[in-house]
Amino acid sequence: MRFLTILVVAALIWLAGLFAFAQHVRDLTPAPDPARADGIVALTGPSAERVNAAIRLLEYDKGDRVLISGVNREVRRRELRELVPGSSRLFNCCVDLGFEATDTESNAQEIAAWARSRGYDSLIVVTSDYHMPRSLAEIEGALSNVELTPFAVSTPSLDTEDWWRTEPTARRMTLEYCKYLAAVVREFWRDLTGEEDAPAAEKAAA
Repeated sequence: MRFLTILVVAALIWLAGLFAFAQHVRDLTPAPDPARADGIVALTGPSAERVNAAIRLLEYDKGDRVLISGVNREVRRRELRELVPGSSRLFNCCVDLGFEATDTESNAQEIAAWARSRGYDSLIVVTSDYHMPRSLAEIEGALSNVELTPFAVSTPSLDTEDWWRTEPTARRMTLEYCKYLAAVVREFWRDLTGEEDAPAAEKAAA
């Protein structure tokens, strides 16, 4: 009976956390105009809008350079440039492509290596709204003492207000919440044990 009570309480805490997470995702958009940072990073994903938003921020002088992290090795620079009409000059001078990252954790390592190599102390992070909390947790774990400003891109297919009403949106929000919790627990464990991610980050920079 006692075990069942503990299980029910844990489930209620998890459920409350899920709704708090969903509310936080909802509050991320529309993204406010960010203060200028040293650099801008965009985590690639299913939508080209992440790259578009990062380049537009560069156009408005919100950072010195952009890193597009997690670019598919088969994608050419010209193809990315075509996603943002009129951006050829900026792409040629101020956009770096990262090809090493394959998931959010390795995105963070790639971003950390890039920021360290350029001596950046502040970054604007561009990714989808639902993906932002986990991205920030991963980047903070890989890159300490750097100010991160979120710039979330809304996801048209995700109703952040009534997300629980349909199975696809409820599944996406719940899955992302579980991934976020896993990232937070992993970073907490690394802090507790003193485990470092420096070797992986240096490998991403190579």
